[in-house]
This record gives sequence, C-alpha cells and structure tokens, in this order.
Amino acid sequence: MGKKAPHSPDIEAARHWHPPQGEQWMSWLVPVIFVSNIGMFVYTMYLNDCPDYLNKDSCLFSKHLGRFSFQPFRENPLLGPSTRTLRILGALEEDGVLEKHQAWRFFTCMFLHAGVVHVVANMFSLLFIGIRLEEEFGFLRIGALYLLSGFGGGLLSLIHLKDTATSKTISVGASGALFGLLGAMLSELLTNWTIYANKCAALISLLIIIGLNLAVGFLPHVDNSAHIGGFLAGFFLGFVLLMRPQYGYVSRKYVPAGCDIKRKAKYKCYQYFFMVSSVIILLIGYAYCLARLYIGKPEDFSFLKKSPR
Repeated sequence: MGKKAPHSPDIEAARHWHPPQGEQWMSWLVPVIFVSNIGMFVYTMYLNDCPDYLNKDSCLFSKHLGRFSFQPFRENPLLGPSTRTLRILGALEEDGVLEKHQAWRFFTCMFLHAGVVHVVANMFSLLFIGIRLEEEFGFLRIGALYLLSGFGGGLLSLIHLKDTATSKTISVGASGALFGLLGAMLSELLTNWTIYANKCAALISLLIIIGLNLAVGFLPHVDNSAHIGGFLAGFFLGFVLLMRPQYGYVSRKYVPAGCDIKRKAKYKCYQYFFMVSSVIILLIGYAYCLARLYIGKPEDFSFLKKSPR
C-alpha cells in the first residue's frame, strides 16, 4: 500500500480563509484642507487690518485683537474682514471672472471665509464628513470630488450673480465643496446599496442631514445657489468616483491556492449605468454653465435665492 498523501498546507489554509477586509486609508488631505482654511482666515484678518482703514473705535474688539479686529457689525455680521480684502485675496465675483478673465477665483474662493461664524461652521462640517470619506476612498478621489464640487458650486453661484444683476456681490467659502461631499455620500449609498446592512436607516438619516443643511441656504446672507450647484456636482461625481466592488467579490490575487470559490462580478450593471449616465450629465452640466457665463442665454434661474455665500 502506498503512503497517505501528506496534508496540503494550501488546502488547510483555504479552510480557514476569509475574504480580505476593505482597505482603510489614513486621512491627511482633509486635515490639510482644514489647516489651510484656518491659516487663510488668519492671514485674511492680518491683511484686513481694520484699525488702519477705519476709526479704531469702530472695529470690533480692537483693544484686544489689534490689526486682527473685525469689521463693524453693520458691515459684516459674521465677525470677519471687509469685502475689499476678500476681493483682493480671490473672492468669486462677476467682474473678476468674466471681465478680467480671472478664472482662478473659482478655486481661491473655496479657501476664503466671510467671518469666524462662517469658517467654524464650514470646518466643523469638513471634519465630520470629509475624514470618514477619505478613510474609505483615499485622498485622490476625495480631493477631486472636493475641487470639482466646489467648482460646480462656484459656476452656479456666478450664474446667479450675473442673472440677478448683483455684480458687486462676492461669494466666498467652502460651502459648495462641502455640499458636494454630502451629495456624494447620497450617491455612494445608492450605487453601493447591496453592501449596506441597515439600508433604510442609513438613507433616512443621510436625507435628514442633507435637508437640514440645505435649509440653512434659505437664511439671509447665505448663497443657496452655491449649495445647490455643489450638491448636484457632488451627487453625480459620487456615482463616478465612489463606486465600490459589491459584497462577496474577491480579487483572484487574494484567493489562496486550493480554494475553490465562486467568484462574483466586481460591479453590477446598474453601477455602470449610473457611472456612464453621470459622466454624460456632468459634461453637459459644466459645459452648459460655462456657456451661460461666457456666451449668455435667456433662461431664468429665479429658483435660486439671491444672497452672498
């Protein structure tokens, strides 16, 4: 009689093998954006130097803050700099973008804020939303999502300023980019629906958060057009950038020798449909908004609330 074949370590390993967990990224881009926004606000207040342009007694907290003191409350109720300073540093405005061809203002305005209240609210939202997304999807996809959503919010904001003849009004803040992250969270939930355990609970809680944030856009001095533009851009970008393999999919390189498993498709057909449709909608949307700005069309955007961000 022949000897019994030795027990294969590959087969033994296969018996105790489990699919690998999803890769977890270390969040560093969102903290960098956070520090950049805070640093930019401090520099904005330094450059503003309210006592040098106004009566020292007119500036808020001038005795304690010196050149970092705030503009009078009647000029800026958010405890921040003057409109003049924000324009110098790259606020979004019609004359600068369309007349002087300063397209870079679409991106610089995302790092400027109108006051302490503004920057604190936006940075709290950035940390709450952004870190979780970056840990799951990495800095490249979240960085692209942040910038493209902010650009989308800036486009719709500038269209609103142009259509409502408020060319002297400026728009600043990371609101468009932040609403883009919220929109992407919604589309990510929809396109990766099968991997969530408590689907309805996750969807309802997310819709409540989105609804509350959008409601803020109807308050005075808040640019709802930037919110809507950023949210729509982020929503469709989420279908493109945040698509994940479905539950049960395992790459062949992770399957040990001797383990015979039925491999599932990496992505579902509906995921590809959402992705292709979103790419088309995004291209058309960005092209349409750019045409509205640089060519001009008669359509009315009256559903957007008139006010600076």
